[in-house]
Amino acid sequence: MSLTETAAAVNGAFSSIPVIDMSKCGTPEGKLATALEIRDACIRVGFFYIRNHGISQSCLDNAFTMMQKYFDLPMATKMKLYHKSQDSNFKGYSPPFDSNIDSANNDKGDLHEGFEVGWEEIEAKENDEKRANDGVMRGANVWPEDDYPDSEKFALNITINVGRKLFPLFALALDLPETYFDDKTRNAAALMRMLHYPSHDGYPDIDEDNPGIGAHSDILWQQPEIQVLQVMNSEKQWINATPIEGTLVVNIGDQLAFWTNDIFKSTIHRVINKTGKERYSIPLFFGTDYHVNIEPIPTCVTADRPAKYSPITSGEYVNKRLREMYHA
Repeated sequence: MSLTETAAAVNGAFSSIPVIDMSKCGTPEGKLATALEIRDACIRVGFFYIRNHGISQSCLDNAFTMMQKYFDLPMATKMKLYHKSQDSNFKGYSPPFDSNIDSANNDKGDLHEGFEVGWEEIEAKENDEKRANDGVMRGANVWPEDDYPDSEKFALNITINVGRKLFPLFALALDLPETYFDDKTRNAAALMRMLHYPSHDGYPDIDEDNPGIGAHSDILWQQPEIQVLQVMNSEKQWINATPIEGTLVVNIGDQLAFWTNDIFKSTIHRVINKTGKERYSIPLFFGTDYHVNIEPIPTCVTADRPAKYSPITSGEYVNKRLREMYHA
């Protein structure tokens, strides 16, 4: 069965999210088998967990410690790096309710605070040629003082390596050469957000159903033992994406949905923190280089399934989404 026929026949009423082991990718046979698992997950669910992803627990623990340290700072200190006061193109700090990713269903904003950074070398370069084509997404990171930048830049670079491992598998899953995305992901068009979801107890005037992040369609580390992430299936049911120790969560997102003409699902998901506890997560939005044109790829277009989307560059699309989220 072709990709388009498989997508047309799939039942999207999933009740759980698949877990995929990346350790099998050391051989051509194992890599192909993993790609086929990813194909099924992307067509049927749009979400999957990965284990044996290559990021050490000590790296994640260190990033978590630095996040807690930063978000515990006084609000006045954090607001010195408020992204709307910086010439940084959305990079920097955002306070609670600053963003609203699903304004049609949420009139108050999202109950989280965040800190956003784009990719940069661990050892900064005065003239970074890798960022020459960032276009509308051009803008340097802003960093707090102390040792926070070194820790988070390391975590960002390590996580980007996971994204680079996934794209050859996406290519195989789409019946394309393994190298199809190589020239489109040279310079890590990536944004990483460190997120803190406070307990609703500190906001008595806010309904407990007010989302931490509203319904939207990232590679994600989520804090263990605190269940807040939910994914919507085709029956409009919210399915829990329960934290599984040692895994990352992969969400296909809009760019791959565009590339694949919606054969890969960009599944709506949300965060609702009713636990009475603070919660932290680190999503990485990893896509093609900002200057790359996104349009449906040949294996995903047929006479019965014509192209659904007009071409747009990756950078233009990301910039548009951020402006919508922050009402910029």
